[in-house]
Amino acid sequence: MGTAFFKYHGAGNDFILIDNREGSVRPDAAQIARLCHRRFGIGADGLMLLQHTPGADFEMVYYNADGNESTMCGNGGRCIAAFACRLGVAGREMHFRAIDGMHKARILDDGRVALHMQDVTGIERRDGRAVLDTGSPHFVQWVEDVRNYDVFGQGRAIRNREAYQPKGINVNFVQREAAGLRIRTYERGVEDETLACGTGVTAAAIVSSGLATGHFEVPVEAMGGQLSVSFDKDTPDTARHIVLTGGAVFVFSGTVEL
Repeated sequence: MGTAFFKYHGAGNDFILIDNREGSVRPDAAQIARLCHRRFGIGADGLMLLQHTPGADFEMVYYNADGNESTMCGNGGRCIAAFACRLGVAGREMHFRAIDGMHKARILDDGRVALHMQDVTGIERRDGRAVLDTGSPHFVQWVEDVRNYDVFGQGRAIRNREAYQPKGINVNFVQREAAGLRIRTYERGVEDETLACGTGVTAAAIVSSGLATGHFEVPVEAMGGQLSVSFDKDTPDTARHIVLTGGAVFVFSGTVEL
């Protein structure tokens, strides 16, 4: 008997989701990597299990495409919120637990999902670059022509720098435009460029505010679609009330043998 799965994407960042409230699914790293493989499996940037947890509507357990459990995924968080609403596990407003703590999510009338992210408590800036943690660690670099930038080559080199080992870092190349920001991201664990990265979009939006304080709303165009980030800054190097908003689209469902 096969295991039911559901495929979702958030701005082209795609995921396999499994309802594991009964706790019967315990995939190992090799199985997850096979399921996420785009030639020999379903194909995805990651896999998520929706599970029971006390004190929340559900728990999100996220694995990268390489099969290893990872840190917070912003696009994944929006997709699993839409999935939970589809299953009837939660209503249009929900609280769920992820590896970095509790998150609130809300399904908007147009189908997009607004996901509340954890506060950012520090930003390291140097020479047009920045490093910060938005649930996952991110390197943000400003470039002039992001459409033609060598994201794979430069992203892989930065991700593998000794300073960021042993776990590596996600790398974002960002360009300012009249309508906001344009971003491309190399993701660790996928070890390639992805069409969008929610925590990376969040990191770039916060860094784009510079040393200014106040309330900000930043539109960000990823390769796979439009996202937006709102946040408040009381100091130049902290951010709170962070909300990542964007689509969470059901693609297809099926069953697979684990």
